[in-house]
Amino acid sequence: MLVRDYANLNVVCCEPDAPIAEVAALMRRHHVGDVVVVDNQLDGARIPIGIVTDRDILVETLALDVDPKMFSAAELMSSPVTTVQEDASLNEALGVMRGKKIRRLPVVNRAGGLFGMITSDDVINLIASELSMVAGLIVEQPIRESRLRK
Repeated sequence: MLVRDYANLNVVCCEPDAPIAEVAALMRRHHVGDVVVVDNQLDGARIPIGIVTDRDILVETLALDVDPKMFSAAELMSSPVTTVQEDASLNEALGVMRGKKIRRLPVVNRAGGLFGMITSDDVINLIASELSMVAGLIVEQPIRESRLRK
């Protein structure tokens, strides 16, 4: 199972100079908890350079009673951003998440351009789906066997 097969390709992005109020508005509009900060290249590639989460905004501004309008994405982003290659296995991605204690992992292509995003929620949903299929087999197998033996 490769990351590219399960990554969300609709990643919400902003540039480093984006005001945090704009970043928060993007999160609200797209119903996401993170925005990837990218360096837009002349060839159209978007190179991830950081990530801003809803928690970053809360902890770094509101909890300290600081006006969020005073900050740009570059000032609050976690950087350097940890990424995973699109051809990595899901196991590798989980290892990175576990090792870095992060739940969101931008996926990049071989040139380092943003490809998508894989999150712990994505992996949990995939595992739940796989377990459901296995559970279905466990339930169906004895029924099938009893029909064959009649």
